Amino acid sequence: MSKMTPKERIAKLFKKEPVDEMPVFSGQGMVTIQAIEKMGIRFAEVHSSAQYLADSAITSAEIFGFDAMIIPYDLCTVPESLGRGVSLYVDSDEILYPTVPEKWNRIEDVRIPEDFLNHGRMPIVDEAFRILKSESEKKQFAIGGHVLGPLTMAGQVFELNLLLKGLKKDKERFAAFLTQMTDLVIKVARHYQELGVDYMNIREMGSGTDIISPKMWKSLVQPNLIRVFDSLESPAVLHICGSTDLIVEMMNECGADAISVDHKNTVSETRRKLGNNVLLFGDFDPFATLVKMDVKEVEPVIRKCIDDGVDAVWPGCDIWPDVKRENVEAYVKAVRDYGKRPSPAVGRL
Repeated sequence: MSKMTPKERIAKLFKKEPVDEMPVFSGQGMVTIQAIEKMGIRFAEVHSSAQYLADSAITSAEIFGFDAMIIPYDLCTVPESLGRGVSLYVDSDEILYPTVPEKWNRIEDVRIPEDFLNHGRMPIVDEAFRILKSESEKKQFAIGGHVLGPLTMAGQVFELNLLLKGLKKDKERFAAFLTQMTDLVIKVARHYQELGVDYMNIREMGSGTDIISPKMWKSLVQPNLIRVFDSLESPAVLHICGSTDLIVEMMNECGADAISVDHKNTVSETRRKLGNNVLLFGDFDPFATLVKMDVKEVEPVIRKCIDDGVDAVWPGCDIWPDVKRENVEAYVKAVRDYGKRPSPAVGRL
């Protein structure tokens, strides 16, 4: 039997068709400092150049044997395109992600330009996707894209504490604002799909039950996520980090092709709740596992994820770029070796 290409492996996984081995990929950033150093640039430079953005994703995948390349790396491209600005820390030699310097204080002030996809760094990200698409034809890596979910996007453009208070005190007005954010998320996600990504991840990171109650999640978050996934092509993933044990069944009702959780989720129990026909991704702490741990501790972490019932071992958040090379190699090897056996939803050839 010939070995599958990374692109084929991920495509088959999302169709719940047998694969040769578990793919190594993520719906969050996977850029590594090893790739940045090999390119001879600083981390701060990667966010403002389509070529650097694409090359760093390709190089990270090539160095470590990832199955996919995913961009962008920061969460500010959309808020920036709406006129909120961006702090890029261009003079820093350290690993500092871009941040949004100015948020709206009143939802009445929120404006979404018709042509926001042409503003800020959005065209740079588009060009980077085109480069990845071209390179993917030769290298056969899958291409991933991501965008924040409606509630989390709202927290990027409007002060989160004011948003959460408003949702409790003035539900109707703030629910309308979340509808506006949902329209925005759909437009960005569909745009990335039109550019040719192989899978799309919706990151509703700010909606775990350590932030909002399950009751509020059901009434204000779930309906918007259902509308998002109804509007997207497959495959599309719903990722929520933080505490999700109490909402995971509602997450599964949103229409995503796969559910992604982080290490705060009790994955073995989630698998029991959802059954074996649902694609479940997770659930290790990337900073603890790939940056802090001794290399000998990595394999047991990855094996536990697989033993608990995931169909793909996903980090619970972006990989922190300054990883230990040996730890990432151990992570990839453990997924390849231990992931040769069938997972609950995906068989093996």
